[in-house]
Amino acid sequence: MFYHCRPVLLDDDEANDLRILQGGKWDREYWWYKLVQVCRRWRYLVFRSVFHLGLCLRCTNGTPVADMLEHSPPLPLVIDYYIDGNRGLSEEDEKGIMLALQHRDRMRRIRLLMPHQDLQKFIAAIGKEFPMLEFLYLSPLIDNDTGLKLPETFQAPHLRHLALCNFAFPMVSSSFAPMMGLVTLSLDVIPPSANFCPNSLLQWVSRMPELRTLGITFYSQVPNHDVERQLSDISIVTHVTLPNLRWFGFDSAYLGALLPWITTPLLEKLQVYIFNQLTDSLPNLKQFISSAHNLRYTCARLRFDENSIGLWVYPREGTSIYALYMRVYCRGHDWQVFSAAQVCSVLSQVFSTVVDLTLLYGEHASSSEPHSEAVHIPWRDFLRSFNKAKTLRLPNRLLAELSCSLQVRDGESPVDLLPELKELQYDASEDDPVDAFAAFIDARENAGCPVTLVRH
Repeated sequence: MFYHCRPVLLDDDEANDLRILQGGKWDREYWWYKLVQVCRRWRYLVFRSVFHLGLCLRCTNGTPVADMLEHSPPLPLVIDYYIDGNRGLSEEDEKGIMLALQHRDRMRRIRLLMPHQDLQKFIAAIGKEFPMLEFLYLSPLIDNDTGLKLPETFQAPHLRHLALCNFAFPMVSSSFAPMMGLVTLSLDVIPPSANFCPNSLLQWVSRMPELRTLGITFYSQVPNHDVERQLSDISIVTHVTLPNLRWFGFDSAYLGALLPWITTPLLEKLQVYIFNQLTDSLPNLKQFISSAHNLRYTCARLRFDENSIGLWVYPREGTSIYALYMRVYCRGHDWQVFSAAQVCSVLSQVFSTVVDLTLLYGEHASSSEPHSEAVHIPWRDFLRSFNKAKTLRLPNRLLAELSCSLQVRDGESPVDLLPELKELQYDASEDDPVDAFAAFIDARENAGCPVTLVRH
């Protein structure tokens, strides 16, 4: 009965990527507290089944760690602290973390999110062996190009989940080498470093047969052309098959060139980040996605934000877990439209199964009132990448552009663009013309391929 009372820390339908990498809701560790207060027999049964029930003591903000350790059974420990920049790290919390880290043989999970200078205080204390540690997540609140460094003396033979943000790329020949049992490896916002070697990375992950999640991204302010020039001078000789990988995230600047050397037969979820400018790695990306036979695409959402555009593609309607997510960092509406058209044109074969397309416009995105021919052409190129779409949804901010782009050009057939479209939905205000799409709707009606117009 007690076993079935245990809550899961991470729900199977969790769609928040950051929460997944952070291991879910650790406050659920308190689930057994009420059980042991019911009666002496229940308390006896619970504490006799510590391993079976997965009991832990959670050290977190405001926890009197010294008192808890003194008056509680010797259960496994969980360190879970979030310290924002406004509140700062209190003296009591600092002492509590240091005290808990001394019990290395009881440490099961560690998650620390705090300012860079506070996190640095605990790095040295982690530079020892943690024989039962399963989960490690360390992240400063603000990224910078200096980064932190995990001590080479750190050892965790049973580590399953490792997620580091803004840490220097590890020397894989050191203590990281024995971590062959990793299920999750996320190295996010790696600062510039001469230690990064593509062959070493490939050889390292090739020795992790159980790896299901792999994420590698670098500090975004490194110019893409410098990165690509660095990679062009390196001969990649290692081909890697990751037999159990389900989730793969990377930025195209560094790892786009590695895609031809990686095989992921069971991949279900792919993240791609493109910084500063579109790169020559797009053809490699197309080939990689096409070879990932488990990826399915049915619904797509493209969102324009102030500094970037985001593209989510889902395997089926109604799911919140994407199969493909791309984030292209660029400013200016015209350039964003051009970037979206270029990326989607390269991947048009991949998107040939998408039947539901939604365009979104962020509240803080800036529009340059683009009505010129130069902007209309990228829109049409973008739409051609989704020629199987049956439903198209548009925001109010893009009505002028899209209504003009959907006009039938001289010498064209009304079904040259979006030939299978059945429904066009758009958000409109009272000031928008009711007949914005009238010419397009009439042309499709006359061609025998009617489109239903839904005005919200």
